[in-house]
Amino acid sequence: MKKLLIFSFIGILFLTGLTVSAQFSRPISIGAGAGGTINLTDLGNVESKFAFYGELDYLITPYISVGLHGEKGTLAGNGYDSDFKNRYFAGNINGKLRLGHFLDNTNNYSYYTLEANTLSRILSNIYVGAGAGLVKNRINRHISEFYANYLASNGGELADKLGEIHFVVPLNVGVDIPFGRTLYGPQWAINVNYQHTLTFNDNLDGIKNKNNDQYGFVSLGVKYALFNRK
Repeated sequence: MKKLLIFSFIGILFLTGLTVSAQFSRPISIGAGAGGTINLTDLGNVESKFAFYGELDYLITPYISVGLHGEKGTLAGNGYDSDFKNRYFAGNINGKLRLGHFLDNTNNYSYYTLEANTLSRILSNIYVGAGAGLVKNRINRHISEFYANYLASNGGELADKLGEIHFVVPLNVGVDIPFGRTLYGPQWAINVNYQHTLTFNDNLDGIKNKNNDQYGFVSLGVKYALFNRK
């Protein structure tokens, strides 16, 4: 059911954007950036670690996009004289909906992007998004005998597979801060994003207990728009 809702959300974004798709002349952008991870796992003492990403977005309208996102980083935590480190890979397909879609500026985007003030342009590019993807674990762990016994007596266990691939749902909130004004819209943007990733397999830390693991990724990046529509 959750997978159906995610793909339905992306489909609605696509269909909604068809009516105004001709207004934007730079439909494809590439981006890259880096930041820090925050894990919500069974070993609750978080050690924030580094991650970086690359992405490709297709703008259906100036304010609705679908894209591909690739990510590599590290998750780490400790507690109960135990610790883990997961050097993971992740990838997803996602959709984003920006605030500008609900403002009165999509009918003539070329005029808007030349005339709007800086604050309006930033507010228009605040977005929320969701997607579906996969995470590939590479877990190293050191589990104390005390904690292993505690898990066994409370319905938990140590995971057998430390390198498995499993399904995830990333949720995003952020802003693209455009700079450079042309008739075709801004060609560059600074991106600030928080991605919260939900898993459906309690194994980001090599420990399976009562609740599925999650992690957050706070990032700063840059985007560059490619091509012009003819």
